Amino acid sequence: MAQRRPRLLRVPRAAVRHRADPVPAAPERSMDLDHEVIDDVRPERRLIDTAIYRDGERVRSPGSLAETYRVLQEEPDAMAWIGLYRPSVAELQAAAREFGLHELATEDAIVAHQRPKLERYDDTMFVVLRATRYLDADEQVDFGELHVFVGPDFVLTVRHGRAPDLAAVRRRMENAPDLLRHGPHAVLYAILDAVVDGYAPVIAGLQHTIDEIETQVFGGDPNVSQRTYQLSRQIIEFQRATSPLFGILEQLSDEVADDDESGELSRYLRDVADHATTVAERVSGFRQMIANILTVNATLVTQAQNEKMTALTEASYAQSEQVKKISAWAAILFAPTVIGTVYGMNFRVMPELEWDLGYPMALGIMVGVCAVLYLLFKRRDWL
Repeated sequence: MAQRRPRLLRVPRAAVRHRADPVPAAPERSMDLDHEVIDDVRPERRLIDTAIYRDGERVRSPGSLAETYRVLQEEPDAMAWIGLYRPSVAELQAAAREFGLHELATEDAIVAHQRPKLERYDDTMFVVLRATRYLDADEQVDFGELHVFVGPDFVLTVRHGRAPDLAAVRRRMENAPDLLRHGPHAVLYAILDAVVDGYAPVIAGLQHTIDEIETQVFGGDPNVSQRTYQLSRQIIEFQRATSPLFGILEQLSDEVADDDESGELSRYLRDVADHATTVAERVSGFRQMIANILTVNATLVTQAQNEKMTALTEASYAQSEQVKKISAWAAILFAPTVIGTVYGMNFRVMPELEWDLGYPMALGIMVGVCAVLYLLFKRRDWL
């Protein structure tokens, strides 16, 4: 199949001139947090779905990759849409040989952990997207990786995470044959739309967590710094996943412009770009809010430390005042004790013992010394 001559991706004129019903719009995702139950995808199912479409309608549902290759050879005007989930290296290399995928793009799809990007290899586009889910219980953003190969008559998706729900994307497109007639570019648009809409619950979850952190900050919770730091890392990673979307959408719009004679697909891509702009603005605002929260928290912590230091200083000053008072009264009471101790010695040669005024004199000296010390300490504000 690698020997097939590429066909140009042009919008069928019949689809442009005879649009019977309006194309159903993609469901809008609210920026408010909703606790959505996400079904588990069994890892052992590598081939999720494969189908052959002609004129916007599913005409065949092959049961294997080999059958898909064979049917697509038999249907020259058809398009194949193959969905793989964590395929083996052999499966991906087999698909690369059949569809003529570039070895660099195939290597990126095998290794994964790529940044979002759009690259052109001859007549095939290779798109890497980072889909996300918000795990409210863990306050974590779960990042998945989606690789999309878009050729003249095929779309091959390689998913390395649970998000996005490509089965819902396929159902939406099959219910909109007028849009699906636009070919592989329309499928890529629908995938981009699902990825960008999937950011809405993440935005809501991050906003909810930030609101809780603000409450913690002003409530004086000591654990808020660690929670804020962890959230800031999540936001930075989320921004890395969303910021390259503008370049991808701009490149894709240029690719589509030459073949989209009606301009219908270009309008849908502009709608995705508007949603991506909203996401980017919200994420940028989150980073600023986190920076402000860290600043406010540091200020509040410093203020609390200053208040504690002030309280300790005041307590130390009050204690010092008490010590001075105790010391002053101890000194005042110590002077009579010294005099009394001297006169309490039982020496025979003490003239004052025989003197009539000796006792009044001793008492007078005691009172005088106490009065002098009291006035001295009082003047120094020790009493």
